[in-house]
Amino acid sequence: MSSKVSDLPSVLADGSVERRLAGRRPAVFLDYDGVLTPIVDRPEDAVMSGDMRTTLRELAARCPVCIITGRDRTVAQQLMGLDDLVVAGSHGFDIWTPQQGSITDDRVSGYLDLIATVADRLRDEVGAIPGVQIEPKRASVAVHYRLVAAEHRDRIAESVQRLLAEHPDDVALTPGKMVYELKPNVDWDKGRAVLHLIDVLDLGSDDVVPLYLGDDITDEDAFRALRDKGIGIFVGCADDPEVGDRETAAQFVLGSVDEVRQFLTALGR
Repeated sequence: MSSKVSDLPSVLADGSVERRLAGRRPAVFLDYDGVLTPIVDRPEDAVMSGDMRTTLRELAARCPVCIITGRDRTVAQQLMGLDDLVVAGSHGFDIWTPQQGSITDDRVSGYLDLIATVADRLRDEVGAIPGVQIEPKRASVAVHYRLVAAEHRDRIAESVQRLLAEHPDDVALTPGKMVYELKPNVDWDKGRAVLHLIDVLDLGSDDVVPLYLGDDITDEDAFRALRDKGIGIFVGCADDPEVGDRETAAQFVLGSVDEVRQFLTALGR
């Protein structure tokens, strides 16, 4: 079941989330880019604000807080300026907790050499294109083309498609905002990562309500995974036609990173 983002009720204007949390504990799962920081042209510029950092610290003192991001885990931790939260990097392929260390599903380990080879090919074929940014991660490689001139973008797409054709059984494409991300072709995504964390962190009891906040296509897997178990909250401006017309499995909406911080601050009280 899905709805247009423009048809979703706002968390801040609708009391449904508050009522569902009455007498129960939230467990909060958060995407990073577009949720905890605004989308920026250069990935390395998406540094979390001091105010958001304070908000997360206060919230984590009250309930479980987990970051689920497409970024490399260690990079996300550096950008947040926090190293004491649960983080699932690379779309859940690299999961770490302060108490238990790595709790990553081990299916990805056999693909690490191949992903490194794919990253090298991309550097050779498109790395010199002005504006392109190739971001190697532990278990994937992302090619950002937001700053690439329109006439060069087809060349990037062709390189990505060649790699997929050469490794159809081993490499898959994850869609994103102005980015191609190549990852191991295994049955794993942000939704499965969230369910894995709920199990490992013992958050499956009836007195816990999982909440997932995300803004990207990859977050839809998490919204669907929690549809009957928790609450999905889409982050984005519903008045923007490009966003408002999008179909989503989320149940509520927050319009901006500022509204996310307002909501998380209220949860942490």
